[in-house]
Amino acid sequence: MTKSDYENLLKRIQDKLGDTDKESQTRFELPVVDVMWEGQKTFLRNFSEFPKVLRRDPDKVLQYLSKEFAVPAERLGDKAMFVGRRAPDDFTRLFQIYVKDYLECPTCKSPDTKILKENRISFLICEACGAKSTLKGKYA
Repeated sequence: MTKSDYENLLKRIQDKLGDTDKESQTRFELPVVDVMWEGQKTFLRNFSEFPKVLRRDPDKVLQYLSKEFAVPAERLGDKAMFVGRRAPDDFTRLFQIYVKDYLECPTCKSPDTKILKENRISFLICEACGAKSTLKGKYA
């Protein structure tokens, strides 16, 4: 293969791949928090989207949010209701912490993980690199 053939093949591959310089093109993104207030209650209207994206149990995610806010919470269909007024930024911050602690692989930072419980100890198993690490909390 000549150098010009190689360069032509390389150019064709680069054209097919498209623009790879986009930083906003991440594979894993959390949905935008949709909050509504009614009196002294906060409703997270798109709560059901978060456990689907995170691939986690909705009850565990709700339990995590409830304990972190230190308020009672309950699921109402696709919504979640929290006692007290909470800003959307509070939910966003907590979801980012949840992703860091209970979703991302500590080795390769991949969001493709699953949780396995062995003898009352929860492990985070990465489906990308195969790493197995313990989880510190109980919301897994």
